[in-house]
Amino acid sequence: MKELQFSIEINAGKEKVWDTLWNDDTFRDWANFIDEGTYMDGELVEGKDVRFISSVNGYGVTSRIAKLIPFHTVLFRHMVDTKERGTEVREDEWTGGTESYLLSETGGDTILTVKMDVPIEMEELFNERFPMALGRIKSLAETKEVE
Repeated sequence: MKELQFSIEINAGKEKVWDTLWNDDTFRDWANFIDEGTYMDGELVEGKDVRFISSVNGYGVTSRIAKLIPFHTVLFRHMVDTKERGTEVREDEWTGGTESYLLSETGGDTILTVKMDVPIEMEELFNERFPMALGRIKSLAETKEVE
């Protein structure tokens, strides 16, 4: 695994950025830049598991929410690579990695910092696509009303 870090300044409060990150509609919108059709199955509750799955290829990862401070921090521990239907487990590309989202607000703007462990063979792809996803998060948070 390789740890990557990305950061972006967003002209919106951290509550708006948080809602943009985790509201189902906006999550699907920005996550689509990383892996087409990605959605999150589950609720953001510390200690609970969520699944990040691509509706296009059916593959994803089941992650435990290791730490959750609403509007500030969420840390996911990737527990097992999974397939959308059933309980089929696949190769352990993501198993054991972590992914964190940290929001800090200064003067009404929010700095979003994301740290993630990615499989070595996917480093280039994430270095290309994740900045596009962050740009989309910025655009959505600065312009769209999130429910």
